[in-house]
Amino acid sequence: MCSSWVILAFCCLPQLCADQSLKPQIAAPQLAKNNPTLTTVALEKPFCMFDSSLYPNKSYVIYLYAMKESATAISSQVTNNSSKPLNSTFHQTSGRQLGPYKAALFNVPNCASPPKLADIGDANKVSDVLKQYLFRVGDDVTCLYDPNFLAVCNPPLASDTAYRFKYVLVDSTEGIMKDQTLWSDPIKTRRAQLPLKIDTWPGRRSGGMIVITSILSVLVFLLLAGFLASVSSAVM
Repeated sequence: MCSSWVILAFCCLPQLCADQSLKPQIAAPQLAKNNPTLTTVALEKPFCMFDSSLYPNKSYVIYLYAMKESATAISSQVTNNSSKPLNSTFHQTSGRQLGPYKAALFNVPNCASPPKLADIGDANKVSDVLKQYLFRVGDDVTCLYDPNFLAVCNPPLASDTAYRFKYVLVDSTEGIMKDQTLWSDPIKTRRAQLPLKIDTWPGRRSGGMIVITSILSVLVFLLLAGFLASVSSAVM
């Protein structure tokens, strides 16, 4: 079995790819550097994941749910008793504290004709290729400060916090869930570095040393300015 859904699109036959034990995976380092960041996590889209659940003349979409690993959730279920996917928003879950919320909605990735990874080397195509392969959770700030926002909200994640993610296949014609992945393993965002721990390569000085150096530089400048002023006065 392939270890990554990005590779899945190439190394597995479509009829053999479906595996309900798969979980959302963090993007490979080759495709998303510095991932996770302080407020985002780039995930691989579910290529070939739901092919066995797709039927002709039906319309499908993918829902992405997110939840804090430490959330005091009553339930981690993302559907109701009628198999309808929950529309819980970021605000309704008190900022992910009470359970899963819907972070994204997008079309089912085309397993039969995925974008070419070779195009990543083309500066004109790399953005489009990565957008087709990856989804960045936490990449939208427009809905964060509107308590009445009821659409799909994908606000920045909290730093130094672990999250779990789940993909759900939804029959948009009937409005019901047809398939789903397991919850991902915990994925933790980066921790903000304190100024005293900033790496200032190549000198690798601490944040405190940077401040002291800056102050000394200013003092030296003022002394030189005063000295030059004195010399100018004497000459005059």
